[in-house]
Amino acid sequence: MKSVKQLFDLTDKVSVITGGAGLLGQKHAEAIASFGGSPVLLDMESKPVEDLASKLNEKFSVDAAGYKVDITSEQEIKQNCKDVLKRYGKIDALVNNAAKNPKVENQRAKNFTRLENFTIENWAADLAVGLTGAFLCAKHYGTAIANNPKGGVIINISSDLGLIAPDQRLYEKPGLPKEQQPVKPVTYSVIKTGLIGLTRYLATYWPDRVRCNALCPGGVDSGLPKEFVKKVAEHVPMGRMAEPNEYQGVLIFLLSDASRYMNGAIVSIDGGRTVI
Repeated sequence: MKSVKQLFDLTDKVSVITGGAGLLGQKHAEAIASFGGSPVLLDMESKPVEDLASKLNEKFSVDAAGYKVDITSEQEIKQNCKDVLKRYGKIDALVNNAAKNPKVENQRAKNFTRLENFTIENWAADLAVGLTGAFLCAKHYGTAIANNPKGGVIINISSDLGLIAPDQRLYEKPGLPKEQQPVKPVTYSVIKTGLIGLTRYLATYWPDRVRCNALCPGGVDSGLPKEFVKKVAEHVPMGRMAEPNEYQGVLIFLLSDASRYMNGAIVSIDGGRTVI
């Protein structure tokens, strides 16, 4: 029987992370490497993930790698999956982290974020990355994980806004008429809720080999305007937004044998926002 410390060990575990160059993607990779795992970072540009992989290898003496992969392209995913298997011989985990995350901002008098102005092109582009991309990655990397003799794990990065609706009052700007007020775009909530549905499906698809759970983070204070951070914090019982590294411990728990009987769970880490 493993000791408690051994349960969290990720030595020689190969974890594919989509959106690896993003804020949370980098933190996911750092956490995995610090527990002995080998993060495989995927993103739209090769240099950021290759540079991050080099830094992780130097700091933690692991075998991280970075690849340029467009996860809206099934062909690119299929080829990368082959490349990763050729290099490592297996895949132990997938972290579906990539998201287009459209910004709440004004575009002249016609605010694109509002439902009545939101284009089908924006809708399709956002879903292609956040939801279809997650499905495609689960299809190919997930199959590779299922074929691994020891199986493995899939983690879908949802959001507190996969559990509750956005409070559009947070995005209001004084002096603008209602039809020009920015809002959280519809695609964000749809994608993050869809990832919870995907999690439940995958949890029962390979239950003897692949565990699948969803992580629902609250907002991260990453240099956002102070007034906005203050408004959000007023909706959080703990009175603040998250720091970028506050999801790392839960990620390691979900990836490791410490959660080996956890499957289909939807884990909210939001300072208590979704319970009020």
